[in-house]
Amino acid sequence: MSAAEDLEAIRAVFARRLYVMDTKQWDAYGPCHTEDVVSESWAAGGGAPEVRGREALTAAIRATLDGRVTVTSVHHGHTPVLELTGPDPATGDPTATGIWAMEDRLWWSVDGRDHWLHGWGHYHERYRRVDGRWLIAHRRLERIRVDTGHTDS
Repeated sequence: MSAAEDLEAIRAVFARRLYVMDTKQWDAYGPCHTEDVVSESWAAGGGAPEVRGREALTAAIRATLDGRVTVTSVHHGHTPVLELTGPDPATGDPTATGIWAMEDRLWWSVDGRDHWLHGWGHYHERYRRVDGRWLIAHRRLERIRVDTGHTDS
């Protein structure tokens, strides 16, 4: 794979993750990640410092967006800064890093009251090519701003 093909495959796995998350295709969410993925996405909102493993991560995001309260979400990732970083010291697999400007919008209803969240920040990610496929191996969400609100009724 050329460097250009590697970078395009990383963009594609990132985009696929956002798409399957927003469309709640949970069987397709896990395969965007390595088996040993680590996500620090919840710490930004006061949640668990990290979630480890593909199955645990899928269960956590599913519970967040499609659990007791169904959340409609729209996630956007923009202007990636991607860098191929060489072989993983433990596995020898090719690796890369990425920083993505992000924006998300979420809407949900509790007891007849509509709520919303609008957030901005950056995803800091690491990728690893496993069996020829680029996958997300680590994610940290750093939020810059979060606006929230609800209806008065």
